[in-house]
Amino acid sequence: MRRVVVTGLGAITPLGVGVRQTWTRLIAGHSGIVSVADLEPQERWQPLPSTIAGTIPGNGNKDEYRWQVLDWLSKGEERRMAKFSQYAIAATEMALQDADWRPATEAQKESTGVCLGSGIGNLEELYDTSIAYEKAGYKKVSPLFVPQLLINLGAGHISIKYGLQGPNHAVTTACTTGAHAIGDASRFIALGDADVMVAGGSESCIHPLALAGFARSRSLATSFNHDPKSASRPFDKAREGFVIAEGAGVIILEELEHAKARGAQIYAEVRGYGCSGDAHHITAPRADGHGAFLAMKRALRNANIPPKNVDYINAHATSTPLGDAAENSAIQHLMLGEDGKESAYQIAVSSTKGAIGHLLGAAGAVEAIFSILATKEDVLPPTLNLESLDTGFRCNYIPGSAQHKIVNVSMSNSFGFGGTNASLVFSKYP
Repeated sequence: MRRVVVTGLGAITPLGVGVRQTWTRLIAGHSGIVSVADLEPQERWQPLPSTIAGTIPGNGNKDEYRWQVLDWLSKGEERRMAKFSQYAIAATEMALQDADWRPATEAQKESTGVCLGSGIGNLEELYDTSIAYEKAGYKKVSPLFVPQLLINLGAGHISIKYGLQGPNHAVTTACTTGAHAIGDASRFIALGDADVMVAGGSESCIHPLALAGFARSRSLATSFNHDPKSASRPFDKAREGFVIAEGAGVIILEELEHAKARGAQIYAEVRGYGCSGDAHHITAPRADGHGAFLAMKRALRNANIPPKNVDYINAHATSTPLGDAAENSAIQHLMLGEDGKESAYQIAVSSTKGAIGHLLGAAGAVEAIFSILATKEDVLPPTLNLESLDTGFRCNYIPGSAQHKIVNVSMSNSFGFGGTNASLVFSKYP
């Protein structure tokens, strides 16, 4: 198998437009979660049980780390693209620039591919077009309606814009999408199908219908509308649900010798990728977290790394009572192994969703970026709002503020509705 490394990063998150801005604010303990109750039309937002979200900072330009679509796309391109595709294009541009990779020759374009997905995609267009069709009929349906709905158009637009002719692959596995995309892309490279892959996830889901749907399934935090920044509380006794958020994360993956030959910077090496299915319930995990345990176990087996060598885990932990407890059970089971030593509980685990909320299909990609930077810079991002640790949680959850620690191996977990699970393992390079 060929070795795979990370050479570029790009992100748009509720903490800002750009990886460095996002990471700096994350490490400083900032939150990107805000109230959406006053968005227009207010009659659609204010009656919702949950009126908080992680939204992308707007009303500015990229030099101010804010979102302005015309910084990244022309008016014609903007009109043709769903917002999740716009975010994906912008994050890709940042990542390619960071990697200093601009495939120009036919051979370079043929060996560079895309693997990017979304969990929900373009809900806003679906909603608006449905209403327009109901009121005025066929002629109110845009010819761009179907292309703007398709999840694979994020990857498609990236491929077209940059002329990338390698594998063109789209993943949509709910909240595991971003992690699966990165893992699948790494295997394309390892197996020789590409030398470079653009990989990640993108989501633009802040819409009253999305909040209504998740609220009806009792998935969202609803008691913190008056205090949005306190709403996402991974591992805390007072946690009650997740905070929906939007954004994109894109990683440039590269075959090691290819990266070395062109003198590319290397953030980390992709060492392992593991997948599993809960085979249990459409939304709830098994209480013992067995599916999560299998994904982590398989990722470490793929990496040929024992659990005791893992220095940091970026947990999926969304701040739901069942989900956090199941993952915690899986982590403790993994780390205790057969010897059952108390030292296993010293593993550092944090959930960055306390700061940015849950980016659904983009979560796994953005959190992989955080795991990569933790490995590169030996800094552990904090779990915000962890004030009273729940019963049975015995690890180091990095409460409140970042910690400094040598991180040689990190793991990033992502789990989704339908019982789909993925874990990624990264290590220092060299």
